[in-house]
Amino acid sequence: MRVPSTEVQNNFGKYLKFVEVNEEIIVTKNGRDIARILSCDYPNKSLVTEGVAEYQTREGRVSYEEFLELVEASEQRFELIDGVIYNLASPSYEHQYAVNEIHGTFYNWFKNNNCIPLTAPFDITLFKAEDNICIVQPDIIVICDRDKMDKKGKYQGVPTLVVEVLSPSTRSKDTLKKLELYKQCGIKEYWMVDPKNNLVHIYILDKKEITDSFAFQKGAHEYVESAYFKGLKVALTDMFL
Repeated sequence: MRVPSTEVQNNFGKYLKFVEVNEEIIVTKNGRDIARILSCDYPNKSLVTEGVAEYQTREGRVSYEEFLELVEASEQRFELIDGVIYNLASPSYEHQYAVNEIHGTFYNWFKNNNCIPLTAPFDITLFKAEDNICIVQPDIIVICDRDKMDKKGKYQGVPTLVVEVLSPSTRSKDTLKKLELYKQCGIKEYWMVDPKNNLVHIYILDKKEITDSFAFQKGAHEYVESAYFKGLKVALTDMFL
């Protein structure tokens, strides 16, 4: 992002947070680029393959307002969970194959329905606490409160169902941090899809608790079936390579 030199001088700590998540800061003066601020290990960072990096910056937690400023000025994709920024990279073929198959089934099943499935990148804003606003991009969401879309096309509601497809680098975040986030914020059903083990865990969430869970594995089961949306099924042989 390009930032005037006086702004950098007055808010250096904030822009240092941005540098620490691999955002390049180009300092300008009188309309000219005069300097560049980079992370010290920037040349070793790679976003070519699927990955996610967690950044608890040395400057402290990142605020909701700082995060919005970062994403509006950056071409990278980020998530914000509990004041920590996660840098999202391009997914693998295996990951996208599963997303494509699940979304295809969802699209046909929800057609002419009040609910609609959408795929990432699409931000959802979740209020875990008054001072802890999180922004995430689940792989697939099912929105049933379509009236919560504002005039700018920004979604202000809570999805009914969320799907996350795991990868080696996102497993901890998706299985721990996001499960807790979705549990606290009113998601009704969470699908955790594990291509490595041909396995899907479904968690039923209510009143900030896990009220039930189910596991479906390719070879042992034919379909994954939603508990909340009765009749919604995805064939496991279609989902996994």
